[in-house]
Amino acid sequence: FVFVFLVFLFLLLCAEWIPALWLDVFNDLLYEDNQLDYEDQWTLNFSYSQTDTVTKDERKRGWKVYAHCARGKFQCASCRKTWPSARVVVLFRYRLQRGRGTVIMRPFGQACRRCQDGFELGGFSENEVEHALLRVFAKIRKNCYGEDDDDDDDVSSTESTVVRTRPHEDTLCEACCMGICCQDDS
Repeated sequence: FVFVFLVFLFLLLCAEWIPALWLDVFNDLLYEDNQLDYEDQWTLNFSYSQTDTVTKDERKRGWKVYAHCARGKFQCASCRKTWPSARVVVLFRYRLQRGRGTVIMRPFGQACRRCQDGFELGGFSENEVEHALLRVFAKIRKNCYGEDDDDDDDVSSTESTVVRTRPHEDTLCEACCMGICCQDDS
């Protein structure tokens, strides 16, 4: 009984969107692992309305966009059903300006197949968060500091481990509905 409860608790916690996890891992990678070993100060913020569109004016001001396809878990707020997904889009917008770097992140949600009451934000394991942020840091090093992107040949998070999920349903994917899903990135 205790084992079943712990598994249920683990699934419940992993299905919850936790911004603090992203902030903690971001700061650990940045300041403890020196992923951006420069004198610039970087911050991570969240915007739940940003898109992948970068206007000409934003491009002039140095903004870049990176869409990452991650593995996550979701839980329906109505029926409490949980499901895994190997196709969760996390969108990052970043720039470096006068010694201050900004990363703005948006996770995209998925809808419950049963209820279809709206999009739920998913939860991510610490390893998945780290993998996504390491890719963002590689993009920052390449686009803001002129370094080579050594990670271009790495397998994506969806290819690194086999995760059995149902076929991706674009009508239940917030990113697909906005035209920016990663389902074709295999």
